[in-house]
Amino acid sequence: MSTMTDIQEGDSWYLQPGPDSDVVLSTRIRLARNLADFPFPEFQKGDDAQRVQTLIFDAFSQFEDYDDWQLLSVAGMDKLGRQLLAERSILPTDMIDTGTGAVAVRTDGRMSCTINRHDHLHIASVLPGFIPSDCLEAARAIDALLQKNLSFAGNKEFGYLTSRLKDTGTGMKMSCLFHLPSVHELGLQDTLFRSLVDTGFDVYACFAPAGSEVTSLGAWFRISTNHSFPTSETDQLAAVTSAGHNIVEIERKARQDLLITKPTVIRDRVYRALAAVKFSKFISLREGVELISALKWGIDLGLLDGVSDSQLYSLLIRIQGGHLTFALRSGDFEFEKDVTTPDQRIARLRALIMQEDTMALEPVV
Repeated sequence: MSTMTDIQEGDSWYLQPGPDSDVVLSTRIRLARNLADFPFPEFQKGDDAQRVQTLIFDAFSQFEDYDDWQLLSVAGMDKLGRQLLAERSILPTDMIDTGTGAVAVRTDGRMSCTINRHDHLHIASVLPGFIPSDCLEAARAIDALLQKNLSFAGNKEFGYLTSRLKDTGTGMKMSCLFHLPSVHELGLQDTLFRSLVDTGFDVYACFAPAGSEVTSLGAWFRISTNHSFPTSETDQLAAVTSAGHNIVEIERKARQDLLITKPTVIRDRVYRALAAVKFSKFISLREGVELISALKWGIDLGLLDGVSDSQLYSLLIRIQGGHLTFALRSGDFEFEKDVTTPDQRIARLRALIMQEDTMALEPVV
């Protein structure tokens, strides 16, 4: 069964620097497409799904860089492999358990496509930092390559036809992952988020477990457009660019205000987080996400130094349960004698990885 062993981390997008990465972890663009003359996945019968998958896989096989892509049937993957893809935001979490559909992913993780989910094809591009124009250009390039061998459903009046009315037209959805601890600390998030919702955006908490009452862990928030019709790609790009720059400036200003109004409180919180990482023997996922958020906040405030944004972003992924389980299965780790249960081993390994990756962090004197 397929796993993620062939998708290497060395050149992954989250290891690279990006514009405005002090506030924006990543920019993501998704283009929804459907093959002409085939029913939407919800209404597929017989071998419809397999025929769609075969046609799309054949189109990828015509790419000049085909060797840089993996084409994977979800049913042919073990559950851990699916979880790893989900933790890297390549596979939607609802496809982990369904075992249906397929995914095409480039080895650097910057480009991926899910097949036979809501639509026949979702083309996704993700880049580090706030860079919506380049992200859109990358997604368009894959779209154009696929259209050389595939006919997508659409018409002049409505644009691309999709299974969700809000995606009809451009089929495009743009989203960014923001880190907003200063906005949160000053209580500005409710006003900010309401204004975003009023202007056509959705706001989601990140990293909170499904069904959790926690609204967010570590002040990470995903902000995305909520419809594609009737706006054009150009209009959507302009709206996201304007909103994104505004959010970045609000967080940076809030950061400076806190250094003036609450310097001791903020230093105490950041230094406590540093001490917790350095000396904890067990760290839960919730604690890990919140501690990474606090350490990044300290770096952005100029209170800590020694680790880059990309190192912390990589750590956010590496401490997820699937990645730690994979590491335990493929590595030879020796733990203390009283670390015996699977949950203890994962929490212990998470603490060790976080300590190793943040070893160079020191307070700025």
